[in-house]
Amino acid sequence: MKSKVALTGREVRLGDNEQIISKTDLKGRIIYANRPFMRISDFAEPDLLGIQHNIVRHPQMPRGVFHMMWETLKSGQEFFGFIQNLTANGDHYWVFANVTPDQEPGGKVVGYFSVRRRPSARGVATIQALYADMLAVESNAGPARAIEASRAYLAERLGQQSYERFVLALQLG
Repeated sequence: MKSKVALTGREVRLGDNEQIISKTDLKGRIIYANRPFMRISDFAEPDLLGIQHNIVRHPQMPRGVFHMMWETLKSGQEFFGFIQNLTANGDHYWVFANVTPDQEPGGKVVGYFSVRRRPSARGVATIQALYADMLAVESNAGPARAIEASRAYLAERLGQQSYERFVLALQLG
């Protein structure tokens, strides 16, 4: 169960070549976390293994982004996105995430594999403003319509461009 932690407003940054890697089962419970994940998130391995990956979910992340991520993964596709995570002590860290279905030979999905790297500064600046707008839309829509309203707002803002192309351009661009 995720406990409440006071937000500090302090940012922890990944090193230029550092990668956070984790694996989850189909329900999103962590079955593997590498040392950089434990160091950055300030969680020990026993505090992560078997726990829902949303233990590091920051409250300032729009629900619509996670809904889109799960929709993408459940369709068998990989997901790319900027994610703000929360540490055990209330600090936060931004990552550029690539999450892929983890498949057995034969194609059966058994979980998810995530590699997170340091995001571009331009990407974070751009996405912070967009995510703040999405959060406002979610709040105004109320819990029952938050995800739908957030996703509609994102689609309107991006126009014909997919979220994946948008975030890849911010990260690589």
